[in-house]
Amino acid sequence: MNKKSHNTYNAIIIAVSVLIPVVVALLSRTRIPNVASLDMLPPIYAVINGLTAILLIAAVMQIKRGNRKKHEQLMKVNIFLSLLFLLMYIAYHVTSDMTKYGGDDTSRYIYYFILASHIILSVVLVPLVLFTYKHAALREFDKHRRLAKITFPIWFYVAVTGVVVYLMISPYY
Repeated sequence: MNKKSHNTYNAIIIAVSVLIPVVVALLSRTRIPNVASLDMLPPIYAVINGLTAILLIAAVMQIKRGNRKKHEQLMKVNIFLSLLFLLMYIAYHVTSDMTKYGGDDTSRYIYYFILASHIILSVVLVPLVLFTYKHAALREFDKHRRLAKITFPIWFYVAVTGVVVYLMISPYY
């Protein structure tokens, strides 16, 4: 692949990586009037986060066993699940008011620490996933492997903390 194509892919990845959090931030402050809340979505996207965490581990196990095809399939499922999560998250937040955490002071600090780290790392995760995927798709496996060693633990943390955040906030919906 030539340098111009690499630069084009990189520019697209950077644009998408900036656009996603900006759009999510803007839409999370927007309510669609006269539309029923999609309050059934948070438990669904919590399950999606949990499934993503499990499938990430399964994908790592497959590549360690040398099963590149199964690893690739699992990672594509993970990317699809992440996109599905994102769409559901936006749909929920444009139809529902923000839920306030109602726990005591100690649990509130823990909740907001986990939530803040989850949000910050989910923003960081977008370009990491896209660049990691790009390297695999272009068969640049050394670059893919190096970046995957950073991407995997962040993605796993974001997936697990998504479940934890849901479990902590769910009594207050």
